[in-house]
Amino acid sequence: MFEKLLAKLQAAPDYILPFLVILTILVFVHEMGHYLLARYNGVRVEVFSIGFGPELFGWNDGHGTRWKFSLIPLGGYVKMYGEGDEPEVAEETVKRFKARGLPVPGPEESFHNKTVGQRAAIVAAGPAANYIFAVLVFAALFATIGQRVTLPAIGEVIPGSVAEKAGFKAGDTILSIDGESIGRFEQIINFVQLRPGVAMDFIVDRAGNKIPINVTPALEETKDPFGNVHRVGRIGLKPDSMGRMVQHGPVSALAHAGREVLGMTWGSLTAIGQMIVGTRNSDELGGPVMIAKYSGDIWKLDTAAVLWFMASLSISLGLINLFPVPMLDGGHLMFYAFEAVRGRPLGARLQEYGFRIGLALVLGLLVFATWNDLRKVFQGVIT
Repeated sequence: MFEKLLAKLQAAPDYILPFLVILTILVFVHEMGHYLLARYNGVRVEVFSIGFGPELFGWNDGHGTRWKFSLIPLGGYVKMYGEGDEPEVAEETVKRFKARGLPVPGPEESFHNKTVGQRAAIVAAGPAANYIFAVLVFAALFATIGQRVTLPAIGEVIPGSVAEKAGFKAGDTILSIDGESIGRFEQIINFVQLRPGVAMDFIVDRAGNKIPINVTPALEETKDPFGNVHRVGRIGLKPDSMGRMVQHGPVSALAHAGREVLGMTWGSLTAIGQMIVGTRNSDELGGPVMIAKYSGDIWKLDTAAVLWFMASLSISLGLINLFPVPMLDGGHLMFYAFEAVRGRPLGARLQEYGFRIGLALVLGLLVFATWNDLRKVFQGVIT
């Protein structure tokens, strides 16, 4: 037992550096979205921090922003002038600017004094930056290395599988699943893997005839190349060909990248919804430890794999931040929506209670996800 634990701990440095590099890039992208929209709307940005806690090192720019790296590298933040202040700017804030030898901003540079639309745009710019980053990375990969394209034609139906029992035949071409058109076999895989135990309506082309087939994917446990176990849906179909890498032009690459990002977002929302209603095991929820493990595993592969992982993680970061939970960007947007409807902000006490509840939810989810991670990483060592 202790030998296994020691081996796991000794391997930790191989995962920490890749995790920190990838996380730092994604946090920078997210916070840069906030920063650029704040500057565009005339808001003075006081601090741009990678990490939390005490400052390790940093510098001041000519616009009065302190750029810094902080001790705890698990996130970051942008502090805007007037953000969280009362309508009258706090005396401590004024002193802070004077102590740094910077001119005190006027009321027009305060985040608090911007319209609700401007504040919402600044907040939404962080998740938007993560999505834009993902689209650009995928587009670059599709334009250079290419996108794997496998025609949705069935080459083999595995004997005894649910697909065989449902009536699929080799030579069928899958046209749609639950009303959505299918152009690549990869789409079929994504659909099926996310829906174990959920009945699905297929339309296949069989010798020119459109045949409806209803099938319910079976739940199977599989291992990825790094030994991580995944519970996914399987029906038992193999494609007619191995597929090929297709390089796209700049415009086509952006379009395909946008569809890839939308597909991943919908897949994530589907999985989360299944966890909420109980059709998917919440043990699959991962946290920072699992992200670090994947970062280290994928870091050992080629640059394309690292970029793909980084773009996928950027989508997750952007999506999570849009959830309407106080403490997250989506929570702020929810409050701004109420303000837009009411014509005035929610009361300070109500917002404070909201942020306390949001903090409890975020911390609780983090603890739960981290415990899941530790049980997976130290499987056989801890119970």
